[in-house]
Amino acid sequence: MPVKQDQVLGFDEHDELVRPAPEMVEFEETANRMVSRRGFLSGGAAVGASAFVMGSTTLAASKALAGEEMKMSRLAFDMVKANAEDTVTVPAGYKWDILASWGEPMFSNAPAFDSATGGTGASQEMAFGDHCDGMALFSHHGRQILCVNNEYTNLKTLHANRTDGVPTSADDIRKSKAAHGVSVVEIARANGKWAIVKDSEYNRRITADTEMDITGPARGHDLMKTKADPKGVLAKGTWNNCGNGQTPWGTYLTCEENFNGYFSSTNDNAPLTPQMKRYGISHKDWGYKWAMADARFDISKDPQEPNRFGYIVEIDPLNPAARPKKRTALGRFKHENAEVEVAANGHVVVYLGDDERGEFLYRFVSKHKFVVGGDNSELLEEGTLYVAKFFDNNTGMWIALTPESTGMTEAEIAIYTRLAASKVGATTMDRPEWVASNPAKVEVYCALTNNKNRGVKPNAGGDETPPQGPNPRVNNNFGQIVRWRPENQDHTSVNFSWDLFVLAGNPAVYDDANAGSSNVNKDNMFNSPDGLKFDKNGLLWIQTDGNYSNAKGFEGQGNNQMLVADPETGEIKRFLVGPKECEITGAAWSPDRTTMFISVQHPGEKGNSHWPNGGTPRSSVIAISREDGEIIG
Repeated sequence: MPVKQDQVLGFDEHDELVRPAPEMVEFEETANRMVSRRGFLSGGAAVGASAFVMGSTTLAASKALAGEEMKMSRLAFDMVKANAEDTVTVPAGYKWDILASWGEPMFSNAPAFDSATGGTGASQEMAFGDHCDGMALFSHHGRQILCVNNEYTNLKTLHANRTDGVPTSADDIRKSKAAHGVSVVEIARANGKWAIVKDSEYNRRITADTEMDITGPARGHDLMKTKADPKGVLAKGTWNNCGNGQTPWGTYLTCEENFNGYFSSTNDNAPLTPQMKRYGISHKDWGYKWAMADARFDISKDPQEPNRFGYIVEIDPLNPAARPKKRTALGRFKHENAEVEVAANGHVVVYLGDDERGEFLYRFVSKHKFVVGGDNSELLEEGTLYVAKFFDNNTGMWIALTPESTGMTEAEIAIYTRLAASKVGATTMDRPEWVASNPAKVEVYCALTNNKNRGVKPNAGGDETPPQGPNPRVNNNFGQIVRWRPENQDHTSVNFSWDLFVLAGNPAVYDDANAGSSNVNKDNMFNSPDGLKFDKNGLLWIQTDGNYSNAKGFEGQGNNQMLVADPETGEIKRFLVGPKECEITGAAWSPDRTTMFISVQHPGEKGNSHWPNGGTPRSSVIAISREDGEIIG
């Protein structure tokens, strides 16, 4: 979920300026000719040296969609049509309400949201954060505590008090930092609607200024030491929090993604090390200007401060006094989400994606085992980090990142994880986004959202990105979802088999590989799968964050959306369409499963939405339910 700002360049744009690619290379032309929709559906097409084999589930979908098996569909709702309206569209028989919006007070003594100015630093510190993303709900003695990531901000709306949204004062920076991080709120349902319980003892904001412990192999290492923290044990803040995870011992995992866009340098000649460049650290930030009021964001003054970000942060939502913990054992990269499983042998497995073109897919296996009713609070402190290697014959393996395999120390692996993965020859992926584990069987899914650089140029570390394995398309604009099954139904197994559950595309425009797989048609088509979440019934909810131009190759796809898929048949139906210029992300359910919560992030990011209230566009969490009050998901 990359940062997008009108007035500044994001990582992708900076990357293009630094490493421009030719408009079309000979290899790309050849590969695109070789791959046809017919070839994909038959499973016989080859792209370069990579053979694509469609899994049986996807092929079964075409039969279900075409014949008698459709009567057995578990997707019992009328599919929503794609559209470009400035509202949320759900199926007949369903409804939605706003649960919380950016700037909404969490306490009685906080001022009401001021759309004319975007508020102040003080007001934002007591209010719901901006650009809501991943979330999780925790039930405690009949009370419901919701944790919601606040990934980033739209500068023009946050700084409505400034011309063109450019921050100019220390209070602007205070407000910006307070709009990031995590919002923890108690919620309750009254008169049929969910709302924040103001003044709850659980309500708190975790922001870019919140102190948190550095744990794991990187704790106290020289690369983690700064002027403010010479021991390298106490970081200040978390930001650009994208996806999330939830542990069986009751904690929340928030994932730091594009942390690099907040650092800058007052000295244009300050050295940029190869490690900095691999992580996108530059002399210029993405318009936030935090260094203007906080010197730790100036890499010419404190070049090691960036090393303390890009981690998984563990939060105890039921203990507001508990300091969050940065779990460096799970690696440092642009984390999307953290999917937690307890393997049959008791070890905790966390699946992790690095959301950048040509980066990698990881898993963490805990050293110690989960004990029901025991103290599991430090299970993410020690373990082994692995990176995925996919082979063209639909098998794969997890490669352990150890001092022996990488030539790096454990601390260096934790801090420079991308470099370690490159050293062992991991498979470069098409932007690994959310990972979701099927509760009905031992299989895992990952959204590979898109990658226009596939087969065109290497990743930021120089690793080649040929079309191969689960990344079969050159110049991949539509994305796909890969599925793997661990050997012996054991999440800790080194080996696995894989296939592609769906290849997104547009069959209304294309008749080649860009049309997508057989379970994609003119009615349910989409691009850029991003968020993935299974419900208790084993249905897979798919959320998109892609091209909403509704033009050219994306004609007919409308705004970003949420679909639901049946892994057993491959059937996919569109459930929801969001407002203009938004992203649909995050998912959680009420304990009775009658309400589904999702995030509508950055509506009107280019200035063309007034959702949800007809005025200033505001990222919001919405509550979806059935009009008959029955279970959803």
